[in-house]
Amino acid sequence: MNLGFENGNIVPVVAMLIPIVGTIALFSFLGVAHWSDARRKEREAYYTGEALKKIAESSGESAKSAIEYLQEQHRNAARRRLEGMKLGGLITAAVGVGIMVFLHAVVHDPDDHGVYLVGLIPLLIGAALLIYPFFLASKETE
Repeated sequence: MNLGFENGNIVPVVAMLIPIVGTIALFSFLGVAHWSDARRKEREAYYTGEALKKIAESSGESAKSAIEYLQEQHRNAARRRLEGMKLGGLITAAVGVGIMVFLHAVVHDPDDHGVYLVGLIPLLIGAALLIYPFFLASKETE
């Protein structure tokens, strides 16, 4: 079996190991980052719940403010989600237009069968992502 470094040439082995080690490092980092983010969210939810429970148990006025706080958090989360959908729709639609322009400029086929129309797929997905927040989503976030 010839590994390529019998004559002191270790370059092919290193060239093969760099992507492998890089891939292992990347996915290890992503796993740890996801785990730490999940733990942070869990701690935030726990401490928020405990604080709201203590406020709600103390008196009537505090209970109202705790409920109002929860409702405001719910509205803010829904608003962020809809804004994210709007941004995602704009980006996806722009990618669709870009693909259409690119394919129309690159493909010079005399029997052109509209290859550039492939860009309609992300364009229409972006349009759907834009239509939902503006017309179909509930208006309770306002």
